[in-house]
Amino acid sequence: MSPFLMLIAIFLPILSSICLPAVKFRSETSWKIVAEIIALATSAVVLLLLLDRPEELVLVRFSRNTSISFGIDGAGSVFAGLIAILWPIAVLYSFEYMSHEERQRPFFMFYLMTYGVTLGIAFSGNILTMYIFYELLTLVTIPLVIHTYTREAVLATRKYIYYMLGGAALGFMSVVYILRFSRGVGFTYGGVLGWMASHSTGFGSWLFLLSFLGFSIKAAMFPFHSWLPDAGVAPTPVTALLHAVAVVKAGAFACMRLTYYCYGPEYVKGTWVQTVLMLLTAFTVVYGCSMAVKETHLKRRLAYSTVSNLSYILFGVTIMTPAGLFGAMCHLVFHAVMKISAFFCAGAIMHQSHKEYVHETNGFALRMPWVYAAFTVSALGMMGVPGTCGFLSKWYLASAAIQSGSLWAMIGVGCLLISSLLTAIYMMTIVIRGCFPERGFSKESLGDLRDPSWQMLVPLLLFTIAIITMGLWATPLTGYLSTVAEGLM
Repeated sequence: MSPFLMLIAIFLPILSSICLPAVKFRSETSWKIVAEIIALATSAVVLLLLLDRPEELVLVRFSRNTSISFGIDGAGSVFAGLIAILWPIAVLYSFEYMSHEERQRPFFMFYLMTYGVTLGIAFSGNILTMYIFYELLTLVTIPLVIHTYTREAVLATRKYIYYMLGGAALGFMSVVYILRFSRGVGFTYGGVLGWMASHSTGFGSWLFLLSFLGFSIKAAMFPFHSWLPDAGVAPTPVTALLHAVAVVKAGAFACMRLTYYCYGPEYVKGTWVQTVLMLLTAFTVVYGCSMAVKETHLKRRLAYSTVSNLSYILFGVTIMTPAGLFGAMCHLVFHAVMKISAFFCAGAIMHQSHKEYVHETNGFALRMPWVYAAFTVSALGMMGVPGTCGFLSKWYLASAAIQSGSLWAMIGVGCLLISSLLTAIYMMTIVIRGCFPERGFSKESLGDLRDPSWQMLVPLLLFTIAIITMGLWATPLTGYLSTVAEGLM
């Protein structure tokens, strides 16, 4: 397999999306079909690459330890595979949701461009390449967040820029440190710092801490989380990818790379740095759920849920064992499917009813049974009910924490249990209100409310099937993730 296919996968959606607004199409349907074909073609190339991984491609070499290169290892294949499966489905969903919005072509231009940039993060062969695409991800998602150009969107975008640039500045410290002291130019399981991994200095520990916090800003870890609920002013297809795949997962993926493939877990394992990060992630797990319980806006409630669930992944990373990385990878994949389904359900409710708050959805399930059925399955998964994929990832994370023997990890297990209870409250409240309206409710008050068209329902059906299938038969996937977490791939 030619390594140049990696460049095709990355730049096909980027270059195609740049040309899309300039091409004259006969109808609106025509250019939407082209946009879907671009997404599907990109995913096809990615899946071919994952089936037969090419050798590393060095695009530009500046010095022995400094280059822009691309490659596919185990961790990168997990992230790339997740992106490739979810993105074309999200594009299909977007067609109906955006049908009444202005500036549709610029929207889909940046939507597809984000696909290519995110693949650049997944296929990066070293931390410098990853950092470049990590920053590009911020730039290409700014037009998506500000798409409506309302006052709220402008303020949310301003905060988004401040937080992302601040996080990038912190992350850049480790980029320079690793390029200066690494023993090689590429990502290596166990770290690239050689003898320094067992002789960590106070300076190096501080750099790791600050850079982990910097990269975790995209993953919305407390206290740098507030940009995420505010970004909910963007159209639902944007927030779904922000919360499920692109931005927040890129932040979690960068933290994995930093910990396991750059510094190495032995660099800070057992130190005060690990304790600080573990406690921060455990606190964020509970904090995000607590804020979700009190939030009444549909998308903001799910946004706080994302704040909590992303720190599940980061908690697994901070355990700094193969079992912890395995649990983190499982939740990275499973949460993506559950959360994108929940957001798409919320988007369908808002699109069909023009209602945005939980208390306004009284009895909606009576007219939108398919949407609420899909939302219920995603809610059960996020609660960790057995039979859904959410149960498995939470189980693996708790098991890894217990196996580590750390007191702070055990505190984290308690936070996971509290989070499951709070998740049941804020998710099932929506389901119960929609299915069992209050006394005196009249079905006629719903007017012509109904389920959306197939363009929205098909993605929801696919995600629902995936949540249940991975919950009941996840052995092939978890076996692959376990191999990656052990550093064998």
